Amino acid sequence: MTDQRTLNSAADYPAITLDDVRAAAQRINGAVVRTPTLKSLTLSELAGAEVWLKFENLQFTAAYKERGALNALLLLDDAAKARGVIAASAGNHAQGLAYHGKRLGVPVTIVMPRTTPQVKVSQTASHGAQIVLFGEKFDDAYAHARELEAERGLTFVHPFDHPHVAAGQGTVALEMLEDVPELDTLIVPIGGGGLLTGMGTAARGVKNDIRLVGVQAELYPSMYAELNGVEMACEGDTLAEGIAVKEPGEYTRRLVADLNDDIVLVAERHLERAVSLLLQIEKTVVEGAGAAGLAAMLAHPGDFAGRKVGLVLTGGNIDTRLLANVLLRDLARSGRIARLRIRLQDRPGALFKVMEVFNDKQVNILEIYHQRIFTTLPAKGLITDIECEARDREHLDSLVAALRDAGYMVTAVELA
Repeated sequence: MTDQRTLNSAADYPAITLDDVRAAAQRINGAVVRTPTLKSLTLSELAGAEVWLKFENLQFTAAYKERGALNALLLLDDAAKARGVIAASAGNHAQGLAYHGKRLGVPVTIVMPRTTPQVKVSQTASHGAQIVLFGEKFDDAYAHARELEAERGLTFVHPFDHPHVAAGQGTVALEMLEDVPELDTLIVPIGGGGLLTGMGTAARGVKNDIRLVGVQAELYPSMYAELNGVEMACEGDTLAEGIAVKEPGEYTRRLVADLNDDIVLVAERHLERAVSLLLQIEKTVVEGAGAAGLAAMLAHPGDFAGRKVGLVLTGGNIDTRLLANVLLRDLARSGRIARLRIRLQDRPGALFKVMEVFNDKQVNILEIYHQRIFTTLPAKGLITDIECEARDREHLDSLVAALRDAGYMVTAVELA
């Protein structure tokens, strides 16, 4: 593999090979967790395909990014290791680089936007990295990191756009095909493209006819747009922030174009559903980007029906409050909880009579919001929003039907 010191831009990087990935596997062996690849019977039945899960959320820093970061660190010469490395990241790459840098005695500097949640700053700092907060956006932090790289003589370790990093990420596919050689499809989340570059190179080297499908969030279709020659906006608050990359790598886009069979896009509701299913069924916590593979199967079931599919649960670093919100939203979509908006007349006992219907149907009331003033109704009218909990969608529908039979105007407050 080419010495990192001879490379000036991503355009100079040679394509990695299966041998590069195998060498990376030997290099990082014993320093990262060899995570299991297990079949999910329930998800297989749900998806109409064999679903095999690679639990990279069980790494020490709860993400696969350790692999590429460690491989890049181990390929540095002694002088570069002594000077230290730098990266711009507010996510899993930062923690993986910081953790293995500390373990190897390599100084690590991480530049993060000032808007980075404090929990991520603290987690990265706990691994011994020097944290520099700069700018409001990732692009600001990235530009500042490249300036510090030159000023301090540090080595920049890119989160995806480098062969050393991509080769390390490719070890995921080696392990999956060693454990389950009959896999005929791999679904790989794409942000900058480093994971698919590495996994695709390894998988095609081992099993040339394997199908490789990339998946991106609809809000950040950067690689999809690039390879299809279309202009698409990349913006918005996605659950899959780990793959919310506005510009794919110069190096990786070239290799992804050669390797992938297809790239599919998934909506936020599919990402939320996938995170919820993995927690409910597999009892495992997965972040939005880590659940993108399963989201692809939920969004495009016909593309994978009857196939033996390998999914990478790329990480498990999700904010607990956000996770709680995702789970509650999934309960709402399934009909387990709902907010019903009911029109009433402003007279004594009106709310009590509505409660009798809920009681008759044995639907639990969670919260009531009574509104008289800020409505478009006449002065004697009012609306009541009632959050409630039902056994399932059928139970909820029977409540709505009973309320309408009793003469009430009822609408459900829907989620996006």
